[in-house]
Formats: sequence, C-alpha cells, structure tokens
Amino acid sequence: MTLEVMRIFVPATLAFLIGVALTPLLTHYLYKYKMWKQKAGKTAMDGTPATLRNQLHAHKDVGTPLFGGVVVWASVLLTADLLALLARAFPDVFASLAFISRSQTWVPMAAMALGALVGFADDLYVVGGKEGIRVRVRLAFVAAVALLCAWWFYDKLDVSSVTVPFMAMPLELGVLFIPFFVLVALFIYAGGVIDGLDGLAGGIFATIFSAYAGIAFFHGQYDIAALCAALVGGLLAFVWFNIPPARFYLSETGTMALTMALVVIAFLTDVKGGGRGVSVLPIVALPLVATVASNVVQILGKKMLGRKILRIAPLHHHFEAIGWPAYKVTMRYWVVGVVAAIVGLTLALV
Repeated sequence: MTLEVMRIFVPATLAFLIGVALTPLLTHYLYKYKMWKQKAGKTAMDGTPATLRNQLHAHKDVGTPLFGGVVVWASVLLTADLLALLARAFPDVFASLAFISRSQTWVPMAAMALGALVGFADDLYVVGGKEGIRVRVRLAFVAAVALLCAWWFYDKLDVSSVTVPFMAMPLELGVLFIPFFVLVALFIYAGGVIDGLDGLAGGIFATIFSAYAGIAFFHGQYDIAALCAALVGGLLAFVWFNIPPARFYLSETGTMALTMALVVIAFLTDVKGGGRGVSVLPIVALPLVATVASNVVQILGKKMLGRKILRIAPLHHHFEAIGWPAYKVTMRYWVVGVVAAIVGLTLALV
C-alpha cells in the first residue's frame, strides 16, 4: 500500500514543483510581450454587450495575461515524461512511478494535449486583437475529439454502457454510447466558463481531479490516479499564482485541456474500471454543472419569458452582481466544490 500511495503523491508533488518553477519564466514572457486582451469587455450569449459583467470586470481584462493553463498542462506532461525517463534509466527505483500507459492514460493525456493546443490557438487570436476562435468551431472540435474517444471506448475497449445513480447494473446504451459520450463532453466543456474570478477555476478543478484520483486509486487504476494527482499538483501551482490579484488567467488553453481530460477520465473510471465515474460526475463536478445550468436558465428566461432570470450569467457573476465580493464567491465555491467532491467520491465507492 505504501508503494501505491507513493505513486500518487510523487507525481502530485513533482508537478507542483515544476509548475512553480515554470511560472516565473512564463510570466516574464507573458508580461514582456503583453499577452492579454487588447480590448476590454465581452459580449453576452445573444451578441449584445455584457454591460453588467463589463462593469464588474472590464478593468481587469486588459493587463492580465492569458495562457495560465500552460502552467497546468506543461507541468503534467513534463512530470509524466520525466518519470518515464527515470523509469528507463533506473528501473529498480522509478519503474513503479511512471504512469504513461496505453491502457489507462494515453487517451486522457492525448485529449488534454489536443485541447491545450486548440485552446492555445484561441488565446493567440484573442491577444492578437480578435475575438478568438468562433464558439461553434470550438464546439465542433470538442465534439470531434469526443467522437474519436467515444469510438475508441466502443470499438477498441468494448464499452457500451454507463453506470446510473442508484442502479446496481450499468445501463446498456449500445451504439448510443457514442453520442452520449459526445454530449457529456460538450456539457463539461461548456462549464469551463467558470474561469471568471481569480482562483475560482483552479481551485474547483483541483477538487474535481482529487476526487477522481481517489476513485481511480480505490479501484486499482493507479496510472489514472497518478495522472489525476499530477493534474492536481499542476493546478495547485497555478492557484498559488492566481490568488488575487491573479498573475494570469487559466484561459482557453487551460479550460479546454482540463475539461476534455476530465470527460475521458470519468468514462475510464466508470464501467471500464469497475467504478461509477460517469454517474457521480454531475456531483463531483457540481460547480461546472451549476455554471452550465445557469447559462441555460438565463437563455430560456430571455427566450420564453422575455426577461433575465439571473442578474448576470454564469452564476458566479450573478453572486457578484448582488453584492458578494469576488473573494467570497471564490471561497464559497471552493467549499461547495470540496463537499461535492467528497459526496461524489463516497457514492462512487459504496
């Protein structure tokens, strides 16, 4: 058991240290070349100016760099590669710590890397003075990668069912497993807009991946658990520098990478791993679910009732609009995120 525990804590610690070491170099580059939005303000989902949101945050849009997600995914990839190299050079000492494996981590790491690259391209568009890659193009990319991953599960891993809360047996979906996988990926990706307050997204994603590290660990999927732990380490390094005032934003290169990796990990820790990774995803990722739900409610209110339900969407900005300081919103989200992760982890193991 000591060895298995070390397989979790070593990648987490190493990713944290690498992330902390990378940040000064990254921020020097980001500030030297002014890698932030060139124009303050955002537009609402209906294309009109997001007046209330801009009143709250437009002053921070310019002057704070994007690309903070590089700290997270770069520290994870460097940790994985370093441990793999050490395992080859010193197999007697490090072989058990390497967590790159075809059966468990190739697919989530590939999804993370693809998301990171496209998100990076989107951030480059934004700092170049453009609006970024169009939303429908990003959604199409997420859907395409999810479709490829779903096919891999269905055809190569022979997975066509998912767990359902409070049901003893998995629900057989057959070929419908593929579109279900894609819909889950799109939903979780939409929750990435939680990256709206200093420290908020980093803390939430850290609790989510901590829960999945526990789920994978207790079902013997040690490589997945190590990958999740490395993600937590990289996220904590990011949060260290994202405490108000934020040194940089997670931005699209971070949120796209993390949400795509999360979806694959959730499915790998479900029927494939003998766990309940998918059925507890709405609980473990409750802050992301609430973020998407608040956007849906706001759109439906405008379309069906002709008025807004919330002062502003997503939900975390609504709390700001009614008078909560940003730090209070962040800290309370962290509390809710930790409680949700504990509940989800518990349900996954019973």
